[in-house]
Amino acid sequence: AFAQANLEIDTPAIRALTDAMKARHTELTPFYESGAVGQAASGNLALRDAALVPLPQRGRVNGLVAAENADRAALYREIARANGHPEWEADIRSTFAQRFSARAPDGWWVEGASGWVRKK
Repeated sequence: AFAQANLEIDTPAIRALTDAMKARHTELTPFYESGAVGQAASGNLALRDAALVPLPQRGRVNGLVAAENADRAALYREIARANGHPEWEADIRSTFAQRFSARAPDGWWVEGASGWVRKK
C-alpha cells in the first residue's frame, strides 16, 4: 500500500515546512561542502565533524541542524497524514533518507550501510 503514497502531496503545512527547509539550505550549504554536516542514513542531518566548524559558529550550526531535523520529522509526519496513513511515517522517512543521499552533490558526505562516505 505504501507504494501508492503521494510523496509530492501539497498542503499548507507541507509547504510551510519545505519553504523553511529551502531557506535554511543556503545557510547549511557551506557546512555540507566542508564535510562538517552530512546526510545521515536516518533521514536526518548530522554534525559529522564539529572540528570543521569554527568555534564561534558551532552554536549556530547545531541550531540549524536541530531545526532542519525537527522540520524533516514534521514533514514526514505531515506527508503520511496528508495521504491518510499516519502509519506510513517510517516508510516515508526511509524513502526521503534515500532521496536526500542520492541527490546530494559530489563532495558532500552521506551515511550508508558501511558508514560515512564522501560522494564522488
